Amino acid sequence: MAMTFALDVGPLKPDLAPLVLGLVLFFLVFAVMAKAILPRINKVLVEREQATDGRMDEAEETRAEAARVHAEYQELLAEARHEAARLRQESVEQGNAIIAELRAEGQRQREEIISAGHAVIDAERAVAEAELREQVGALATELAGRIVGEPMADYARQSGVVERYLEELRTAKAADAAAGEARG
Repeated sequence: MAMTFALDVGPLKPDLAPLVLGLVLFFLVFAVMAKAILPRINKVLVEREQATDGRMDEAEETRAEAARVHAEYQELLAEARHEAARLRQESVEQGNAIIAELRAEGQRQREEIISAGHAVIDAERAVAEAELREQVGALATELAGRIVGEPMADYARQSGVVERYLEELRTAKAADAAAGEARG
């Protein structure tokens, strides 16, 4: 008496023996997979997740370090710009000081040259006046002698007429100069 057990599942009508064998083999494969293969797969997945999380943490640390370095760079750059501006300002100030110094030196040299020129002119004027006194005196005496008809050289030397006349001219010239300065 064999018992046949038939399932009524429609037109497929599977046999019970192959169906039970299929279920037993399925659960056997499932048990092997659950005990041996799935833990290994799960372990690899966990390791990948940890590696990914570690990489993410590492990337965040790297980003934070990059931000810190960038901030330091910006600070150093600002300091360098400030230092360059300070050096430019110092250079401008030094240049202005040198220019002022050179102008003062040039002004001083100009005044020395003008003073030396005035001294040379005064000395040459004195020499020219002395020469002219002799020549004017001699010419005036000679002219007076021609007009009078007698030599007047001895008389002019003794009386100092020419010297008095030239002194009067100098006094008049000095008075005119003082009056010109008073007007100007």
